[in-house]
Amino acid sequence: MKTFVVVALVALIHGSFESLTIKGPTQPVLEGDMVTLECLYSDTDLNISQVHFEYFSQYMDTWQPVYSRSWSFRYNWGRCFSERMEAEEETDGEKMLLNIYYATRFSGVPFRCVSDADNVTEPDNSSQPLTFKVHYLRGPSISVEGYSAYLGTPREMKVRLGDDVTVKCSASSSDEPSYFWQKEGSDWILPSSLLTLKKTSVLDEGQYTCLAKNPSVESLSRTGSISIKLLPEDASWYETTNGRLWLMISAAAMTLFVFILSVSVFLCRRAKRIRTSKGPIDDHSQKKPIYKTSVESLPSTCGDKQPLV
Repeated sequence: MKTFVVVALVALIHGSFESLTIKGPTQPVLEGDMVTLECLYSDTDLNISQVHFEYFSQYMDTWQPVYSRSWSFRYNWGRCFSERMEAEEETDGEKMLLNIYYATRFSGVPFRCVSDADNVTEPDNSSQPLTFKVHYLRGPSISVEGYSAYLGTPREMKVRLGDDVTVKCSASSSDEPSYFWQKEGSDWILPSSLLTLKKTSVLDEGQYTCLAKNPSVESLSRTGSISIKLLPEDASWYETTNGRLWLMISAAAMTLFVFILSVSVFLCRRAKRIRTSKGPIDDHSQKKPIYKTSVESLPSTCGDKQPLV
């Protein structure tokens, strides 16, 4: 109890002598909202026009001044993300304002006020950092086993009667979202991101909708749908959606194989032609032997009538 009182007293004393304060939004901030930060002087004799805003750059690991249309960086899992922060400073004579016109998830970085006045020294020349959270929800995306993000997920799944179906719902959110599956025309709700139908029957046919909700802000919710159509049990495998997927992958793999084989044959034939075209130099210009005493020979002191070549 005594420790708590001492800590509260120290905080109160520090706050009473702190000249610069920063204020932020009091309501939850959604992605796309305009955010206004305020810098205030507790001492009215100081000039507020000599104050500017700074934000902490995780990429640079240091405080950076906020300029109009400045860049905000984030480094996460070995990748560097950048986001343009449309911001502008203004003052009304009593306080300095920073208007962030379009808040994004990268806007939730620490901000502080810093004074450029000569009569204000550290640590009183800067305020305590302020961080506000930007709530967002993107998606959801619906994926089916066997389909990747590059192939895309079909809006309609065709499966044979009695087959198993597994559909996953996922969304990008500031907080871990909650997922709910609901079938059109039915009152059942499945609180899960996975929709699994075992040994499908005629009753399982229909449209299914996934609802993703941000647990912190009720207004942040998104939906995505997929339709499941049942084929007869004796339907051919290539009539199903997964069958068409395998046909498409097989055709692409066969085309790639034929292309690689054609290039390999072309390169082998070209290399063979190059090898056969290079042989010993056959000079047919010299048909008769050259003697030492002939005009073609070089001067020599030895008399010899044997041909040189």
